[in-house]
Amino acid sequence: MFDFLNQWPLIWKNLAQIGMAYLLTALIGWEREQVVHSTGLRTFPLVGMASCGYLMILGAHATSSDQSRILQGLITGIGFVGGGAILKDGAMVRGTATAASIWNAGVIGASVAMEQYGIAIGLALLNLFTLRALLPLKNWIDKREHHE
Repeated sequence: MFDFLNQWPLIWKNLAQIGMAYLLTALIGWEREQVVHSTGLRTFPLVGMASCGYLMILGAHATSSDQSRILQGLITGIGFVGGGAILKDGAMVRGTATAASIWNAGVIGASVAMEQYGIAIGLALLNLFTLRALLPLKNWIDKREHHE
């Protein structure tokens, strides 16, 4: 029988981890929405939360081979989801940064599940930095290439 009352500390810990994965990836989704991408505020937190959940399902006694199999499936599955964000219009390909960010959202969720919070926070911050701070450089390079 499920001893629900004695499970509350674990339940709160699990909810905190899922919440952290959700919030870190929602920030990236919010950034994508700000630059008018169709993949953003809803997709990113769902990917982060689900990735976290898949690894948490293994529980406290997971082996490294169990984690490895789950991670392999996540990498493949999230790559498929990210592929849907890539659009080709003639010679132009768009959405690769969004696709890479979706993949990163999965790693963020997995990192939180594995209690690697520094990795999760670092990945989220670097993802946001790359999307925001490097955008002017990318636009400058693109503009320069079109004028040559």
